Parts: sequence; structure tokens; C-alpha cells
Amino acid sequence: MVSKALLRLVSAVNRRRMKLLLGIALLAYVASVWGNFVNMRSIQENGELKIESKIEEMVEPLREKIRDLEKSFTQKYPPVKFLSEKDRKRILITGGAGFVGSHLTDKLMMDGHEVTVVDNFFTGRKRNVEHWIGHENFELINHDVVEPLYIEVDQIYHLASPASPPNYMYNPIKTLKTNTIGTLNMLGVEVRVARIFNTFGPRMHMNDGRVVSNFILQALQGEPLTVYGSGSQTRAFQYVSDLVNGLVALMNSNVSSPVNLGNPEEHTILEFAQLIKNLVGSGSEIQFLSEAQDDPQKRKPDIKKAKLMLGWEPVVPLEEGLNKAIHYFRKELEYQANNQYIPKPKPARIKKGRTRHS
Repeated sequence: MVSKALLRLVSAVNRRRMKLLLGIALLAYVASVWGNFVNMRSIQENGELKIESKIEEMVEPLREKIRDLEKSFTQKYPPVKFLSEKDRKRILITGGAGFVGSHLTDKLMMDGHEVTVVDNFFTGRKRNVEHWIGHENFELINHDVVEPLYIEVDQIYHLASPASPPNYMYNPIKTLKTNTIGTLNMLGVEVRVARIFNTFGPRMHMNDGRVVSNFILQALQGEPLTVYGSGSQTRAFQYVSDLVNGLVALMNSNVSSPVNLGNPEEHTILEFAQLIKNLVGSGSEIQFLSEAQDDPQKRKPDIKKAKLMLGWEPVVPLEEGLNKAIHYFRKELEYQANNQYIPKPKPARIKKGRTRHS
């Protein structure tokens, strides 16, 4: 009996010990798993922190850029005059992103008017008017004037047309349509007609094939300045701001017959080449080529009518205007170089003959 009792006691003790051992083992296992979990969590958190830190490093410069852009857009418009409702006009400019059109846009905007620019960007560029985008008085519409446009305005300046020979000869039929159908679409009750003579200044296309742009581009790039014929043919050049003032004066006048807007101060092509060469400080030579086809020997506008009826005449000295144009061309060349494009002057159509140098 005693031995049986002892056996039961031993087995009970063993069972308890086994349970205790199992409990200890279970606790050890749980502790081990928890430790691994904590370690893994710590590693994961450290990894996430490192990733977040890297992302932050990459994003911070972008945030800076956005802040800079916000600052630049927070208001960097040129100063605009305030006009009352009765004095403020709604003005449409076709070709308003082009050379002359963009300068006209600047003037009318700064005078306090509401300006809508319409351009199909064949030769016009958004860069010419982007400094007005977002202004409450400005609107930009991508539209071809060959198609009708329904818009209420007080005045229309119709400047939409390729103006330089390479551009208007690129698609002659399209040029004709722009100057006929486009003009019919833009005609109003009262019409003003400006006969525009040679004009130059910033925002000209560098490779448009005209005398000013060709000479400046050649001089800046150290290439020969190409003069067609003897160089004795004369031209008269006006700075773009003079033309813009003339257009505005004509629009606000009662003159319905054509008016010449140009500079009557004549210079020979050779004189002009030498002047640009000196202003640029270029070592380029002057190269004489055969005379260009249909090249007029004299161009000098008669502006007596503009003086008498508009009180207008050019005021910007030639050298002052040329220096501004040269500065613009330098900047454009830097911009083009950064974008891997180097413009070249467009040659004129010439008669057969030999080349000579000076």
C-alpha cells in the first residue's frame, strides 16, 4: 500500500514538473519570438527612417524650386496703369505673340487696357508674351484667323501673317489665305491702314533672312557679313517701339486712308554692315556676293502724313536700337546653345556671279 502511495506521489510530482517544464519552454519560445519580432521591427523602422531621409533629401530641392516658382508667379508683371471702366478698352491683337504684336501687347497692357492675343504660333512664340500670362487683363488664344472668331472687342489690331521671306514663302497659299480670308474675318466698321517699313528690335527671329538679323547673327558668330551687290543700295530702319507708338496713334485717330510708318533716315547696306560689326566688336570680314534678285536700290518712307495727321515720327536713335537688338541676340544665342540649336542666317536668292571680299 505504502509503495503504491509513493508511486502515485512520484507520478503527480513528475506531472507537475512536466507541466512546469512545458510552461517554461513555452515562455522561452514566446520570449524568443517576441525578441525576434522586436528586432525585426527595429530594423524595419530604421530602414524606413533611412528611406524617408533619402526621399526628404531628394524632395527638398524640388520644394525649393516650387517656392521659387511661386515667388516668380506671385507677381512679376510689368507695371500696369489703372484705367476706369469707361476709359479701358477691350483690344484684340491677331499675331500678338509675334515680333511686332508682342511689343504692341506690352504697350497696351501697360496702358491699362484688356488685351486678347490670338496667334496660331506659326512664327509667333509664347515666350514673347508669357510675362503676361495670369494677369487679369490678359488672355491668350491659340487660333488661326483663317477660321472665324466670335469675340466682343472695341479695337482689333490685325498683325497675323508671316512677315519675313523664308516664312511667307514656306507656305505661300497659307500666307495668301491669312492675308485675305483672315483679314475679312477681322474687318470692323472703321478701318485704319498702316504701311509698315523696315522694323527691328528684340524678339525678331534670328534666322528670318532680313538684313538686321543676318548682320547681327553673323557678327556675333564671327562669320563674314554677307552684302549682296555693291552695298550701295539704301534702307531705312525704325526701332520697334517707334512703330508700336505709330500704330496706337493711328488706331486712335480719324485717319482712314493708308499711312506710312517708318524711319526716313537712310543708310547704305554697307554702312549698316560696318556699324553692326563695330557695335558688336566683331572681327568678321565683309563678304560681297552677287546682287540679290529684285533687290530695290532705294527704300525711304515718306512720313509727312504721319507727322501732320498723327503727330508721330521715330525718336529712337539707330545705334541705341541696335544695341538693344544685339543684347537680345546674344541672350538668344546663349539660350539656343543650351538647347543644342545654333541658328544660321538665311541667304537671299542671288544672281549668278563671283564672290569678292573686303
